[in-house]
Amino acid sequence: MHDKQDESVGGLIEEFLTSLATRKPSPHTVAAYRRDLRIVAGLAAEETTPPLPLDALAVHALSPRVLRAAFARFAATRAAASVHRAWSTWNSFFSFLVADGVVAGNPMPAVGRPRAPLPQPKPLRGADTPERLLAAVAREDGRQRDPWPERDVAVLALALCAGLRLSELLALRVSSLGGRAGERRVEVAGKGGRPRVVPVEPELDRVLASYLDSRARRFSARSVRPASPLLVDRRGEPLRRGGLQYLVDSCYRRAGISDRVPAGARLHALRHTFATRLAEDGASAAEIMRLLGHASLASSQTYIEVTAVQQRAAVRSNRTHRVLAGLLGAGQVS
Repeated sequence: MHDKQDESVGGLIEEFLTSLATRKPSPHTVAAYRRDLRIVAGLAAEETTPPLPLDALAVHALSPRVLRAAFARFAATRAAASVHRAWSTWNSFFSFLVADGVVAGNPMPAVGRPRAPLPQPKPLRGADTPERLLAAVAREDGRQRDPWPERDVAVLALALCAGLRLSELLALRVSSLGGRAGERRVEVAGKGGRPRVVPVEPELDRVLASYLDSRARRFSARSVRPASPLLVDRRGEPLRRGGLQYLVDSCYRRAGISDRVPAGARLHALRHTFATRLAEDGASAAEIMRLLGHASLASSQTYIEVTAVQQRAAVRSNRTHRVLAGLLGAGQVS
């Protein structure tokens, strides 16, 4: 047995998190892993005889009995999805320790876990809410210190018409938009390292072109070089996680629809609205899952390929494009 068996669990947690660097996880993901590991480890330390502070907890003290007791306390005040996520994180942690020769085996199979519930869609509530949101944001608001409706509409439209996650929006570059007229697309760096291509319909393409033109006028043509981040703040700096969340929240407030946004969804509600509208307008489950960048239809199903023509037809069925067309025709978005 490796002599690290007496090493602090806290130190091994940091080694495990460092080992994940090659996977390029988001800071949000790493923070969630660290939180789940340290909370359960702290509870496990309290279950030892005698109870120990976390920094004094050695890995050999993490017996199945101690871990079961810790997870029972952890689960008492948390949803099944949170417990399942923590269990999976600890399972990965012990797999790392086994591979590194720190422990002889993984005790997690002896620790019960709830079945992972299928996530429930959380689209914006109200049949006219996306239209109301886009129309309100397209109008310049004199109360704003530095209004930029072209940028704000572009952010909302990418989420509503391409179904992008927050991390995917932040990763976009100007060069992510490509293809000739009629076959435009956006190349997305998807979750789990799975890239995908989402068709861009003419209305969304015009909204994005209007945004980039406005950006060039604000900062200079150099600000829209191919390698530049696609989405920037009002100073021309790349949008970051907090800034993008604040932008979307402010759009909700300006449109007066904050009460129609499901709790905890925020920007994700736009992605779920994209998927819900596709389903309502006739797209198949396979097309929707492919466009959203999911690896499977459900946890037990295999990945279903669809052709580029089917993907474009599915995106075209999203009636939000007609809203964008109305804004463009009315001159609200130049």
